[in-house]
Amino acid sequence: MSIETTLVGSYPLPDWLRAHPSEQGLTDATSVVIQLQREVGIDLLTDGEFYRFDVNHPETNGMIEYFVEPLLGVRSKITRSDVREFHSNPDFRFRRKPAGVVEGQIGEGTLDLPAAWQRVKNLALGRFKFTLTSPYMLGRTLLDHHYGSLEDVIFAIADVLANQVREIDAEVVQVDEANLPGRPQDCELAAEAVNRVLEAVPGKPAVHVCFGNYGGQKIQSGEMAALVPFFERLRVDHWLLESARPGISQLEPLKELTNARFGVGVIDIKDTVIELPETIARRLEGAAQLLGGPERIAYAHPDCGFWVLPRHVADGKIRALKTGRDLFEGRPE
Repeated sequence: MSIETTLVGSYPLPDWLRAHPSEQGLTDATSVVIQLQREVGIDLLTDGEFYRFDVNHPETNGMIEYFVEPLLGVRSKITRSDVREFHSNPDFRFRRKPAGVVEGQIGEGTLDLPAAWQRVKNLALGRFKFTLTSPYMLGRTLLDHHYGSLEDVIFAIADVLANQVREIDAEVVQVDEANLPGRPQDCELAAEAVNRVLEAVPGKPAVHVCFGNYGGQKIQSGEMAALVPFFERLRVDHWLLESARPGISQLEPLKELTNARFGVGVIDIKDTVIELPETIARRLEGAAQLLGGPERIAYAHPDCGFWVLPRHVADGKIRALKTGRDLFEGRPE
């Protein structure tokens, strides 16, 4: 079985879209990133996560705000007292302020992931995946004034997301989790919430786990070893793991798990140096040896999204991903 290539999700925002944000520009940018992947020969395409782009706030890729601000029962205008209350709990000091305040029962509000997917699908014309943020990660960014428990907030969000992904017929739907590594004691809670979403996926469900990436910096501390209870509970086709920057040894604690296939991070997105194909092939070889054979590896991919990198660097790394995989498998140039 061949190892396929895919991206984790995000792509750098083109300068021209940042300078002149518009709906037409957004469609053009999405077409550009799709065509780039086709030309390079990436197997499973993404839209660069441009479906989350807000023409009124082009500085963020919307990993949190896109999902929580439209929700019914969530206030997005944050006061100084909200910030003080949020920071009074040391468990929430990983953020400068909450992404929203829960003031009533959470509902889908104006969030419409199927419509976002349809716009991408019309441009895709091939194998594609759709990505969204984990309900656990989203719940951890909110200040709760209604439910009285973090678990209830997280499960309410999970139910909203599950109801929407049922209508997304992408080949793969990928849930992204970058908060749990900093709080592994919540493995069981996070897995239960994520599974509610995964079980609604019509195609192949996937989970991406990393230690965060903001401004090219790691956000969460911790090790993959602490997340074994999370991975072993997931009902998923494959997971995509950050392993280029921390090293392939991060996969060691997971090698005995058999409930999913592995995606191996072979591109370091926190480094602007473009990897040589030989480096990528060497990383795949190391992962194959550690895991017990290349047949256990479903995908080769970057550690995380490319949002923070210059476009020319991201483009070079995407090309290196493909040529490095080909070198590992002995494919002709």
